[in-house]
Amino acid sequence: MPRFLIGLAGGLVLGYTAVRAREAWQEARTPSPPLPPNPAAYGRLRRGLMLAGMARSLATLAVVAFAAGPALEPKEGEAEGRARRVALVFAGLALTSLVDVPADYVEGIALERRYGLSKQSDADWLSDRAKSTAVSLAIGVPLIELLATAIERAPRSWPWLATAAGVPLLIAANVIAPTYIAPLFNRFEPLEGDFEREVRSLAERYGAGDATVLRVDMSRQTEKANAYVTGLFGTKRIVIGDTLLGNFDPKETLFVVAHELGHYVNRDVWRGVALGTGAAAFVFLGGRAMAERPGRSLASAAGLARLFFAFSVFGTLAGPPLAAFSRSRERAADSFALQATSDGAAGAAAFRRLRERNLAEDEQPKWAEFLFSSHPSLRSRIARLESASR
Repeated sequence: MPRFLIGLAGGLVLGYTAVRAREAWQEARTPSPPLPPNPAAYGRLRRGLMLAGMARSLATLAVVAFAAGPALEPKEGEAEGRARRVALVFAGLALTSLVDVPADYVEGIALERRYGLSKQSDADWLSDRAKSTAVSLAIGVPLIELLATAIERAPRSWPWLATAAGVPLLIAANVIAPTYIAPLFNRFEPLEGDFEREVRSLAERYGAGDATVLRVDMSRQTEKANAYVTGLFGTKRIVIGDTLLGNFDPKETLFVVAHELGHYVNRDVWRGVALGTGAAAFVFLGGRAMAERPGRSLASAAGLARLFFAFSVFGTLAGPPLAAFSRSRERAADSFALQATSDGAAGAAAFRRLRERNLAEDEQPKWAEFLFSSHPSLRSRIARLESASR
């Protein structure tokens, strides 16, 4: 990468971090006043922050790969010791996470509080941040070391080995994450009473009657409402946020649960594993072609830094097709919920209430939906349900 681009990336990272650090310090001392609940303003701000975050992340990876990396790379033809590589990878991930804290604080929790979308305290946010960083390091460092080992032993075929290894990892994530990781951040309690029986009756009709039905304290982090169905094999869970249970009509909540159940019944997890495997092959093969240097191993910490910069570029290119797939599955889940409940009016009411509670826009700009949105516009979803209820 040309030096002036590296310098530009370094300036962006340092300047952005300094500005956000100053804002974070001021925000922690004297919180900013609340903002009016304006979905359009909130949506524009979130899109701007998302684009800035993508640029900041890519710039950080570029600085690590092309500024710090060459200074740490072994001499041509020399191999890097495993202990040194692991230590450098750990330090790089930890330092990157630390540098991101001010921006994540300002753009995440502080902004959400100003819009009335969260009541989480700074102490609780920092606790969650520390736990998520620890989990990321505990999982990320060994996986990166496994990747480096594959590169060392199979320098030409490692993208295919990594792609194949990704299949059981994606499956395991759908078992481990909801069972062991999610409880680190929230309290999950069995849901009881009449509504639990309604949910279980619905699930039994579609072969998921053995799922555990849980209430989660989403309000610990956010005022936004949601539910989800997760897990594979014997770990199926229907999880409903307390923000949904406490603020929505039971018929509306049941429609939202039916939508989430639709993802399970339609085997969207398995579809996601298949598509994710294809995307991984694209990212790994493209990353290798972009990051390789004659006489330099990709298995060193510096080589891995180049590789992850390239992964980020190709991952961004894969984003629009993945978003289109997600939107198609959301439409299918809406259709399932409509068929399962025969209550399009409740579905439309639920989406209108979600729009208000989550400060969601009726419709994003077309470019944003095409490039990034995992869901169709609320306007189109509500119109479809209202039409079905007539």
